[in-house]
Amino acid sequence: MEPLATPTPEERRDASRRLRRGLSISIGFAACLWWIHVLAESVQLNFRGLGIRPGEPEGLVGIVFAPLIHGDWGHLAANTPALLILGTLLVYSYPRSWYWLVPLVWVSSGLGVWLFGRPAVHFGASGLTHGLMFYLFVIGVLRRDRRAMAIAMAVFFLYGSMLVTIFPTAPEISWEAHFFGAAGGLLGVLLLRHRDPLPRIRIYSWETADADEKDPLIGDLWKMEHDSEPLDDEATPPAGQHSDKLH
Repeated sequence: MEPLATPTPEERRDASRRLRRGLSISIGFAACLWWIHVLAESVQLNFRGLGIRPGEPEGLVGIVFAPLIHGDWGHLAANTPALLILGTLLVYSYPRSWYWLVPLVWVSSGLGVWLFGRPAVHFGASGLTHGLMFYLFVIGVLRRDRRAMAIAMAVFFLYGSMLVTIFPTAPEISWEAHFFGAAGGLLGVLLLRHRDPLPRIRIYSWETADADEKDPLIGDLWKMEHDSEPLDDEATPPAGQHSDKLH
C-alpha cells in the first residue's frame, strides 16, 4: 500500500543532506585518528603520555586527548567501523542533539575513568563508541517512532555485545571507559530526548480504509455471515409432524 502522507521533496532533500553530513563528519573524525596514529608510528612519537592516568593531576589532560590515541593498528581498526556507523546514524537521526551528545560522552567517559579507573594509562575511542551505541538504542526504544526504532534495532543487532563489555573482561581492556561512556550516553537520553522533533507520521491507506469497503479478493462474501438469519439451537419440525421433544 502507498502511504497517504508521502515525504515531500524538501523532506527528502533534508534527509539526504543529513546522511551526507553524518558520513562526512564520521569519515573525517576516523581519518583524523588514522593520521595521528600514522604520525606516531612514522616518527616514533609516544602519545601514551596523553592518556588518562586515574587520580593523577597530570592525567587530567587525558580526558581531552585519550580518545584520539590508540595502542596499535588492531586497536584502531577495531574502533573505526563502529565510529563510522554509529556516528553517521547519530548525525542523520538526531541533528539537533549530536553536537551536545558527543562532548557529553567524551567528558563523562574520561572523567569517570580518572575518578574511578584502575592505576594504568587508559586511551582509545571505545568509550565514545559505547556512549553512542547506548544513546541510539535507548532513545529509540523510548521515542518509539518508526525511524528511531529501526535504528535502535540495527544498532543492537550490530553492537549488542557492548552491553557486556561495560563490565570487566580482559585485564588489558579499559572497561571503565566503556562503562562511563555508556553512562554518558544514558545521561544524554535524559537530557536530549525531546531536542529533536518526532518525524511526520506516515499513514498507509489500509490503516484508514472503511470497515464496510469491499475486499479486493473476496468481495462481499465476508458479509454473508452477518446478513444471514441466526439459527436456533432447536429445529422446528415440518407441518403435520410432531416433535419428540419432552417438555
